[in-house]
Amino acid sequence: MVSVDTTARVLKVDRRRAAEILSRWLRQGWLRRVGRGLYAPVPLDLAESDQVVSDPWVLAPALFGECYIGGWTAAHHWELTEQLFKDTLIFTTRRVVKPRVTAQGTTFVLRHTEEKRLFGLSPLWRGTTKVSISDAARTMVDLLDTPAVGGGMDHVVDCLVAYVKDPKFDRRRLTDYAERLGNGAVFKRLGFLADVVLRDQALAEGCRTRLTAGYARLDPALPSAKLVTAWRLWIPAHWKARARDR
Repeated sequence: MVSVDTTARVLKVDRRRAAEILSRWLRQGWLRRVGRGLYAPVPLDLAESDQVVSDPWVLAPALFGECYIGGWTAAHHWELTEQLFKDTLIFTTRRVVKPRVTAQGTTFVLRHTEEKRLFGLSPLWRGTTKVSISDAARTMVDLLDTPAVGGGMDHVVDCLVAYVKDPKFDRRRLTDYAERLGNGAVFKRLGFLADVVLRDQALAEGCRTRLTAGYARLDPALPSAKLVTAWRLWIPAHWKARARDR
């Protein structure tokens, strides 16, 4: 990626002159604009194409600053789901003005996060660009924190089942990340699912000892008709049968 600042630094000119140079190269077809003040070089074989970046993940650091790839995109990367979402989900520390940004034919769905929540990330090299992605445990914590970033709770459950079957499943890391995130609803959702879906009593008990006051919903996007008092959790109607004996 080429920006005004990098051009000014490399060519030893001021930002105004750098912007003029980039504008000329843009008119000449050597560059394509991929974001505000951000350009991508045009390979010769793609000179007639508007889309010149083959891997959209390399755009994330330049477009969104401190950020990581997460949610459903990370879940697919770690093989927690076979479902492929067409949009790429990004958590960024920048203020989110537009929740959806399209660049080089890819739509990025943006979620704001705090700098203190930039943990549990793995570096990925895409060519010469390093991007960050949430590791499998952090991905699950994000999905349990905000089920919408996992495509809804039913899909989040499928991802959780896949995660606990993975040889890399780490119960302690999962609960440590959830504690560090600081949202009590995560333990209510995770504990309930460990109890009624996973039948993992060790995980369920670990969550029970961390329950906070108040009530949460299993999926904030759905009407919740039943209260599971043991987990201080409201659940949707179609979950009643699974929670009947809890």
